[in-house]
Amino acid sequence: MTAAVLAKHADVPLFTVRYYTRIGLLRPSRDLRNGYKIYKQSDKERLQFISAAKDLGFTLAEIEDILDHAAHNKTPCPMVREIVEKRIEENKAKISELKRLQKRLENAATAWKTMKNSTPDGNSVCRLIESISQNRER
Repeated sequence: MTAAVLAKHADVPLFTVRYYTRIGLLRPSRDLRNGYKIYKQSDKERLQFISAAKDLGFTLAEIEDILDHAAHNKTPCPMVREIVEKRIEENKAKISELKRLQKRLENAATAWKTMKNSTPDGNSVCRLIESISQNRER
């Protein structure tokens, strides 16, 4: 099948198939008659695997490592578990930081409700934001 047919069957954009081919995640054969890249059913399955891994947050580099392990008859499962555990901890830290940011934004919005708009005067750009930095210094 052609890249367009593979993209349709795998429900991904054509540029995704072309990009994955260019970076070596997909390795089609060539039609000797016209030079077209020809994809097999196994390429569709590989593309679906890549999509599933991306949906779990794996990077293309990590997916490439996983596929390389599998190609060399080594189980990638321990590496996959390790990446997922690390990602869980990273996400928890990001969520915590987002909660702190949300609280700062809510506090700023509340404080700014009573402040008037101001025009930049050479010493001040936006008194709303500057009021936050002034409050931090106290």
